[in-house]
Amino acid sequence: MYLYICSKLTHSFSHIMNRYLSLLTLLAVGLVACQNQGEPSSLAPYVKPQYAAAPFDMPNVATVNIPSYSVLLTDFGAKGDGGSLCTEAFAAAMKALDEKGGGHLIVPSGIWLTGPIQFVSNVDLHVEQGALVLFTTDFDAYPDVTTIYEGNTATKKMAPLYAYEVNNIAITGPGSFDGQGQAWRPSKKGKFTSSQWNELTSGSGIEMNSIWYPNAKEDAEKGEADKPDMRRVTQRPVLLEFTRCNRVLLKDATFSNSPAWNIHPLMCEDLIIDHVTIRNPWFAQNGDGLDLESCNRVLILNSIFDVGDDAICIKSGKDAEGRSWKRPCQNVIIDGCTVLHGHGGFVIGSEMSSGANNIYVHNCLFNGTDTGLRMKSTRGRGGVIENIYIDQINMVAISGDAFTFDLYYSNKPVGGKADKDSSAEDAVPPVTEETPCFRNLYISNVICQGAKRAIWFNGLPEMPLENLQMRNSLFVADKGCEMHYAKDITFENVKIQNSKGERIIAADVTGFVEK
Repeated sequence: MYLYICSKLTHSFSHIMNRYLSLLTLLAVGLVACQNQGEPSSLAPYVKPQYAAAPFDMPNVATVNIPSYSVLLTDFGAKGDGGSLCTEAFAAAMKALDEKGGGHLIVPSGIWLTGPIQFVSNVDLHVEQGALVLFTTDFDAYPDVTTIYEGNTATKKMAPLYAYEVNNIAITGPGSFDGQGQAWRPSKKGKFTSSQWNELTSGSGIEMNSIWYPNAKEDAEKGEADKPDMRRVTQRPVLLEFTRCNRVLLKDATFSNSPAWNIHPLMCEDLIIDHVTIRNPWFAQNGDGLDLESCNRVLILNSIFDVGDDAICIKSGKDAEGRSWKRPCQNVIIDGCTVLHGHGGFVIGSEMSSGANNIYVHNCLFNGTDTGLRMKSTRGRGGVIENIYIDQINMVAISGDAFTFDLYYSNKPVGGKADKDSSAEDAVPPVTEETPCFRNLYISNVICQGAKRAIWFNGLPEMPLENLQMRNSLFVADKGCEMHYAKDITFENVKIQNSKGERIIAADVTGFVEK
């Protein structure tokens, strides 16, 4: 009995000490991150070397300043057994922190099933090692919200991680979030083997035109074999959506299996994303990693992406609505990131109607993406994309183009002049606010070992790609470089080693210089 009591006391003491040390760590992080309590400041460790290397005058990114007060999720009745719904516990914890002026909400090891988590200002959601926040597949657990998706206003279900017009918020810690996207996403048969497809379609849902609609029969409005309930498709949320928020930190956590896009900061300022992992199945429909839309003063550092669509993507609204925002995505540094699977490693567009400028991408690895550097838009978008700096990019096993620039995205040219619905004889349209413009792109120190094609530039006759300078780069690919509608293109010490066709094909290109 004595030994049993001693053992229990020792276990309890150890548990208390571990929790105490965890709280001390959070307190220390809070003290380092701020100079004066309650007053936002720049976080010194992020200033160098990222700021010093930027080829433009990068303004300091203000960081979070979270009060040291902390609460445990379990203090509000939550159970980490994976079956007990914790939505009310998360809401109660956020409310308690809000009443105290903010602090840390600590999620300990366990599986925490929940509906959407709505952030309040001055709160850090800290997920400890072994903690998995698992979002419910219950369609009705997510309220309808008016938001922006693919650049335009839309009605969607609330994002599982949701913040709107709140400030000084963070998600930290080595734990994970899972959006259970398999219950939301449609799946195309052509992406699967026969055995994979049979396994996928063995669950609840409807197959129509070689597309699987999961759980279509489980919603209130029953689907039918020839007319599935499409609300799970059209209203599926992104995993994280922070809109019009200032001073945001995402650090160390894993975000996975989103119903649509994974991380979507929209019109945010002073955003730091550091050492996070963003994952989606390779077949995930619209399974983007990070879609940074109309944000200002951003650091994206040392993170890993393995997703089903574009990995790191810059956006700024679509067409007339997007242009009306007048909010370019700007002052962004992306450094030290790795992209595994993805349609594109680093991407701009196609929704970029408010423009983008002062973007610096440095020291990134793209290993097995469909495309490495991908820039895309089309007539009707408008927007000016300029002052884009890309340096020290390593690529391997790229299944498509290593570097693609295409202003006919989803709109194939006919005769090089007209849209797909027009004839080759149609006149080139005039330049208007709907004409997208890409200019002043500076690319250096790119190495690509293995791609289907090295380079594909396809501008518009009325608005060619303008002033792209590439230096000290090597492309080893099946095909070489092909350029249409571009001007003032400089290749300096650019080596293209292609096994098929010509090294460089240039049509309707002026001012092309090789050194």
